[in-house]
Amino acid sequence: MDGLTIRPSVASDRPNLRRAVIELQDHERSLHSSRRPGAEIADDYLAWMLGQAGEKGAALIAEFDGAFAGFVAGWIEITENIAETPESNRFGYVSDVCVLPAYRGRRVASRLLEAMERHFHGAGVARIRMWSLAVNRAARAAYERSGYRAYEVLYEKLVDPDGL
Repeated sequence: MDGLTIRPSVASDRPNLRRAVIELQDHERSLHSSRRPGAEIADDYLAWMLGQAGEKGAALIAEFDGAFAGFVAGWIEITENIAETPESNRFGYVSDVCVLPAYRGRRVASRLLEAMERHFHGAGVARIRMWSLAVNRAARAAYERSGYRAYEVLYEKLVDPDGL
């Protein structure tokens, strides 16, 4: 994609990242009732996400001809799941991928994920994982085009207090 650049985030990206977090959260809120409004969580979530990415990962910015187009953030997770191999217990975790509406359909998400994969590879990570709302078909399709496959499936059921 001509004109697309991907680079590490810097402090001056914070307003664009905040706007993208709101966009992402509000989009997911339109898909599932468990999500709070983007403006309510943006500042705290952004501080947490950048803190996690700054310690053991990265936040990368996509720009199209110099304009903010989206971002990806992730970090290395180390778990102690006794049922999994040691290699599986250390993985790159992609917390967020957001492409602003004007830039969707141009494989920006794929390029952001490729850049994050290079970052994790350089840190000796063999696996990368991420979550997606099951109903977010567009995100899941983008991830699958980039070679990601379902690993575990989380099921949810709302308990009807009147039906018990």
